[in-house]
Amino acid sequence: MALATFGAGCFWGVEYFFRQVPGVINATSGYMGGDNNATTYKEVKTGTTGHAEVVQVEYDESQVSYDDLLEVFWKNHNPTSLNKQGADMGTQYRSVVFFHDKTQKAQAEASKLALMRSGKWGQRQIVTEIVPAQQFHRAEEYHQDYIQKNDLPSCHIEY
Repeated sequence: MALATFGAGCFWGVEYFFRQVPGVINATSGYMGGDNNATTYKEVKTGTTGHAEVVQVEYDESQVSYDDLLEVFWKNHNPTSLNKQGADMGTQYRSVVFFHDKTQKAQAEASKLALMRSGKWGQRQIVTEIVPAQQFHRAEEYHQDYIQKNDLPSCHIEY
């Protein structure tokens, strides 16, 4: 199995979208990118820890490619919105790809460039960070599979 980690706003919706992808074994909400001593939702939601709300995706590469996962990532959030997705504001909601190896880095950079060149977002700059993966901190259990457990519609809209 392989790992991919994405931040695209509130992790509830991000997790929901990745769970729908055939070949995704698991999608886990958590935190990455900041102070490793601050690992609770209460701490991260302050926006002062440096962590982003992320989803770590475990996937079977024989069934789904990293490029396929990048497509899901780009399709389900606004990558031109700096530190904000919908009503959620702060660095913890930033658009970010945490790559796990140099191949993922190259693929993420190429897909970002292709999206910029596509003109989908007009003249707006894509602000998505592409940075090395750091220690992943699993979010509290009540955040896991939140959309499904609470029978809610997704909190993200397809862009």
